[in-house]
Amino acid sequence: MMEKLSIAAIIEKIQNEEIFEAVSSDYSFTIKIDEYVPYVCGAVHDGHQFRQELWNNCIHTEYERWYEEDPETKTMVQSHPIVIAGMDSRFEYDLNRNPETAIYTDAWGKQLWYEPLSEEMKAKSLAKHADFYKVVHALILKIEEKFSTCIVYDMHSYNWQRWDREVPTWNLGTANVDNNRFDNEIEDWRSVLEKMPLPNNIKSTSKINDTFQGNGYFLKYITQNFNNTLVLATEIAKVYCDELAQITYPEVVSAVENYLKKELKLHAQSFYETHKK
Repeated sequence: MMEKLSIAAIIEKIQNEEIFEAVSSDYSFTIKIDEYVPYVCGAVHDGHQFRQELWNNCIHTEYERWYEEDPETKTMVQSHPIVIAGMDSRFEYDLNRNPETAIYTDAWGKQLWYEPLSEEMKAKSLAKHADFYKVVHALILKIEEKFSTCIVYDMHSYNWQRWDREVPTWNLGTANVDNNRFDNEIEDWRSVLEKMPLPNNIKSTSKINDTFQGNGYFLKYITQNFNNTLVLATEIAKVYCDELAQITYPEVVSAVENYLKKELKLHAQSFYETHKK
């Protein structure tokens, strides 16, 4: 049963190794721990909520916000034991950017606000950003403490139709992780994704650092603070929706989820066997 919990209560449950599912008391993110295992799934851009007091000041439409978010990325990994996911739109604050740049002034070449945000408005958003990372820190600390190592599947999506060349269905960004140490696991994950069967004649191509290099703050924060955790920034092209018409294809989302149920778990187990101490 999901509970509404304060940040302190969530952290206390993690420290006590409790099983729980919670939404933060300000409804900014969710966390689920069905079992303590040496891997975590994250979907920091899954959220679409947008604080009402910002509505009238925002130039971008609801559709334009949706277009740049990563809908359904939580659904793709929801069956795994540990899942943490954002509920707020990256247009309010971007969990995948550091606090200094987390609040946009413009987004994808278009000014975001009619009037610049007040310091009060920014502070409200940045408090949620900070709270999320307090929980992330407590979570990875507990996993490393318990298992000596951890792997994080950092799920994202990207708009493939804006590219003027052929782009892969899956992209792994590895510029900010230890490639020498984790080369085998990175290549194994790329290979796993490439073999994914998808409906509607969608081909699962998979490349490393082709469209994105893995420069996100979620990856960098964990990598810089924890010595024995690998974060795999995993981007799926938005083949699971019509990104121009705002239509989701649930059969594609379901196919991704069902394949990852088994294959992500096997990959995580292999990582743990190799890197545990």
